[in-house]
Amino acid sequence: MLTIHHLGVSQSERILWLCEELGVPYELKRYDRDPVSRLAPPEYKALHPLGAAPVMTDGDIVLAESGAIVDYILGKYGDGRLAPGPAHPDFAQYLYWFHFANSSFQPVMGRNMVLHRAGVPADNPVFASTKGRLELALTMVEARLGETDFLAGNELTAADIMIVFSLTTMRYFLPLDLAPYPRIGAYLHRIGERAAYRRAIHKGDPDMIPLLT
Repeated sequence: MLTIHHLGVSQSERILWLCEELGVPYELKRYDRDPVSRLAPPEYKALHPLGAAPVMTDGDIVLAESGAIVDYILGKYGDGRLAPGPAHPDFAQYLYWFHFANSSFQPVMGRNMVLHRAGVPADNPVFASTKGRLELALTMVEARLGETDFLAGNELTAADIMIVFSLTTMRYFLPLDLAPYPRIGAYLHRIGERAAYRRAIHKGDPDMIPLLT
């Protein structure tokens, strides 16, 4: 059986949500962040050399990186669900948005978070450039959601499971006003209505209020 090692308020919520959508049985092991540093506790860091979330085990297999874990679960347990194949008309869009989530969007949010926490002034050229890059990424997502209900098309896919963390829980680390992006707001409302998403958040972070607006 899969074991999901869930660090509170982290990207490992993606893996819980994926398993809930697929109905894949799993064991959940929760780990709380250090109350001062907000980092993972030593027992979590011991699971993998990088000490970062998420981590999944499946028998003797220990796997990190949320994208890799999602691909693993889809490939082994998904039976073709949530991942359009090469013959599907949404295949290219699925691939793009799946990889956009962690290759472009999450990194630029991380860079903005670091600069914000470091107190870099808003008129600093690096800060302005990084903020502009984030606004461009959000504008792209907003435009895409004007064409379809979900990122790959009109059905939920793993591309959505990859990006929603950045649009919701990540905002606990980097406050972000989504008011200028009403289509993203409507999209998050649709996500919040999904029973599998609600179950995943309740199981992983029962005290956390999802930032769906």
